Amino acid sequence: MFRFDRRLLQNFDWVLLGLVCLVAGMCLANLYSATPDSFRGTPVYIKQLYHFIIGFAAIFVIISFDYRVLVDINYPVYAVIVCLLLSSLLFGRDLAGTRRWVDLGFMRLQPSEPAKLMLVITLASYYFRKDTGKGFTLKELLVPIMLAGLPFLLIVIQPDLGTALMLGFIFVSMTLFVKLRWSTLGTLVTTALLIGGLGWQYLLKPYQRQRIETFLNPGADSLGTGYHIIQSKIAVGSGRLFGTGYLQGTQGHLDFLPERHTDFAFSIWAEEWGFMGTLFFFAVYFSIIFRGLNIAVASRDKFGTLLCVGVVSLIFWQAFINLAMVMGLLPVVGMPLPLFSYGGSSLLTTMAGIGILMSVRMRRYQKPV
Repeated sequence: MFRFDRRLLQNFDWVLLGLVCLVAGMCLANLYSATPDSFRGTPVYIKQLYHFIIGFAAIFVIISFDYRVLVDINYPVYAVIVCLLLSSLLFGRDLAGTRRWVDLGFMRLQPSEPAKLMLVITLASYYFRKDTGKGFTLKELLVPIMLAGLPFLLIVIQPDLGTALMLGFIFVSMTLFVKLRWSTLGTLVTTALLIGGLGWQYLLKPYQRQRIETFLNPGADSLGTGYHIIQSKIAVGSGRLFGTGYLQGTQGHLDFLPERHTDFAFSIWAEEWGFMGTLFFFAVYFSIIFRGLNIAVASRDKFGTLLCVGVVSLIFWQAFINLAMVMGLLPVVGMPLPLFSYGGSSLLTTMAGIGILMSVRMRRYQKPV
C-alpha cells in the first residue's frame, strides 16, 4: 500500500503527464470544432472535459498505490468485469441492435472498455507468476487463453467485433513478449489461421462482411456502406499541407462526415490542420507510446514490465486501427482513438492505463519482488 517516500516525487513522470495534457487540449479543441450546432443538450466537449477531470483524478489515485498490489487483486477485478459484461447482455439497453452499456446511475458504462485493461492486468499477473524462463508450453497457455476467451466471447455476443478483436491483439502482444517454445508458437499460428478462415465463413455477420467488402471497394456503394470511408478520405485529403483552418473544415461543419466526434474525430483534425498539424499530432501522440516502452525497459521487475507492455499495446493497437480506418487503409470497425475520440468509458480506461505506467516509473528504484 501507499507509504510516502520522497523518491516517489523525484521519479514522478512530468513528461508523460505533460504529453497527456497536450493531447487532452487537442481533443477538446477538436471536439469543439467537430460539434458546433448539431448536438442538443450539454456539448460533447464539455462532457469530455468532465471525463478528463475524472481521468486525471483516477491517475493520482492509482499512482498513490504500489502497482504490485494488482497481482493480488487481479482475479477479483476480472470477476467484476465479467459480471458487468453479463449485466450488459442481460439488462443493458438495446441500442441499434447491440447491448454494450450498463446504467450505473451517475453514468453509462461500456464494460468492454475496462475489460481491455482488466485483461492486461490478468495476463501480466499470470505470466509473472508462471514464467520459469524455459518458455511457455501450449498446456501452460490454456489458462490465459481461457481468461482472454471468456470476455472475448461475451463482447462478440453484444455484438462488438472491433473491441473483441482488441482483446485478441492484447493477448497476442503480451503472449509474444513472454518466452514461448517454437512448437507452441507454430501451433498458435496454425490455429489462428484456421479460426480466421472459419470465422469469415461462419461467424461474421452479413454487415461485418459488408464492411470488409466496402473497404476493398468503397465506391461500389458510395451512398451506403462506403459513405463513411469516402467522406473521411475527402476530409483528410482536403487538409493539404497546412489545413483549411480551425473551425473552417467543410466535412464536419456541413455534416458530410458521420461520427465525427467519435470514430472519425481525427478526420476533422487532419482537415483543419493539414499535413503539418497531423505530423505534430503524431509526434505528441506516439511520444506517449514510446514513453511507455521506455518505462517498461526501465522497470526493475517482470510484473511492471508486463503491465507496461500490455498498456502500450492497448493504446497502440487502438490508435493504429483507428488511424488506418479513417485513412481508408482498414475497414470501418468502430474503434475510438484513445484520448482523442469522445467517450467516457474509453477515456477513463486509457487514463487508468496511464496511471499504471506512471506508478511503475515512480517505483523503479525499489527492489523487485
